[in-house]
Amino acid sequence: MASVDVVNQNGQKMGSIELDDSIFNAEIRDHLVQRTVVWQLAKRRQGSASTKTKGDVRGGGKKPWRQKGTGRARAGSSRSPLWKGGGTIFGPHPRSYAFSLPKKVRKAALRSVLSAKLKENQLTVLDKIELDEPKTRNFLEVCRSLGLDGHKALFVVPEKDENLSRSSRNLYHYLTLPCEGLNVYDLLRYERLVLLQDALPKIRERLA
Repeated sequence: MASVDVVNQNGQKMGSIELDDSIFNAEIRDHLVQRTVVWQLAKRRQGSASTKTKGDVRGGGKKPWRQKGTGRARAGSSRSPLWKGGGTIFGPHPRSYAFSLPKKVRKAALRSVLSAKLKENQLTVLDKIELDEPKTRNFLEVCRSLGLDGHKALFVVPEKDENLSRSSRNLYHYLTLPCEGLNVYDLLRYERLVLLQDALPKIRERLA
């Protein structure tokens, strides 16, 4: 098992902890990571694009001219897709882009990214974060103590902490997530990963 230091919110070493090799030393499978990111982004798509067909466009009920004798091509409606102001052929309609992805694939992708974070020394284990009040300034002091200045960082906490969430929500380069919200896309978006020590058993329960 890999051993990593546990630090406090002032950046001081408090001890060390063993990380589960099945999660943090797993085979890095890039193709599963890619599939999972595509799956996540597809679920987020609104799918609200909508066009009108010939039958949806207003007007065009009257035949523009008689069928024969004019020397012009036959026309049944001024709302034909061939005419200006007409309908659209095979245009987009509201739909869902979501598709299913096996849970085993999603778990393997999470293990891959967590293993990569540890391998690249981008993972920090924090014993706890205690903020007296929800102030952005207090949260930034913790980030500076952890050496996160100039880095985008993802904080994973065992459960939602209102003080922590409110302190960090105005900072686009920091994100706080509870364990159940841990996902591949956000792990890749943020360079550094900060895990609270109490979150590790929940991650192990979910992924081991």
